[in-house]
Amino acid sequence: MQNKTMQDANLRRMALLREMPLFADLAEKDLQVIVDDLRVRDYAKDAIIFRQDDESREVYFVRKGKVRIFKISPSGNETSIAIFSNNDVIGELAAIDQEPRSATAKAVTPVTLLAMSQERFLLTLQTVPRFALNLAKLLSRKLRWTAAYAESIAQFDAAGRLLHIILIQNDAYGEVVTPGLRSVVNLGLNQSDLASMVGARREWINRILSEWRRRGLLEFDNGVITILDLPRVVAERDSRIEANQSTTDW
Repeated sequence: MQNKTMQDANLRRMALLREMPLFADLAEKDLQVIVDDLRVRDYAKDAIIFRQDDESREVYFVRKGKVRIFKISPSGNETSIAIFSNNDVIGELAAIDQEPRSATAKAVTPVTLLAMSQERFLLTLQTVPRFALNLAKLLSRKLRWTAAYAESIAQFDAAGRLLHIILIQNDAYGEVVTPGLRSVVNLGLNQSDLASMVGARREWINRILSEWRRRGLLEFDNGVITILDLPRVVAERDSRIEANQSTTDW
């Protein structure tokens, strides 16, 4: 009876892993080994998962919740890099290159992670080709996101960068209310977090969000962003390219 219970538990865990792109198409024999390599880690809201410059090497797969990745400047200021949520992977770079953590990871909401040691992670990369290929695809997506983020810094003013990030997060995590018009993005971020993503002051974020609400573009309430008119938000974002251009001929 105990063996049957353990088998059922492993089958359930394997089914949960298949929901993650990294494990979706792995053979059952490989998943059976990986299930035994994972350990559940629960974090309360605002808990630090790992810190910038840490020497830790574990890799984490997000089962539930949202994690904010940010860097801290020498002066102590935070710059948010990305938000990760269900089925995403964090911490893989330190495991691969054995360098200190490049950023800090903080739980935006209560978070459940599946942790894998660096040793088991690297062994799985070496022995399960499909896992290695899936990781390469994942890293490519992250690189594309980084390129899009860098592009937003070059092209848009602060307001445009904020809208650009909101639209990216809407594509990834938004819940459609009215197709093509209205959606909800629950990032769990406060105004200071949003400010750190675009290099602005919190007071400015408060003013611009109030203005967009007055104009019927979007609303912000306790970390939840409601896009009220998607085409107008996109048009407003695109208009900020011109706002960021120099008016001189030099």
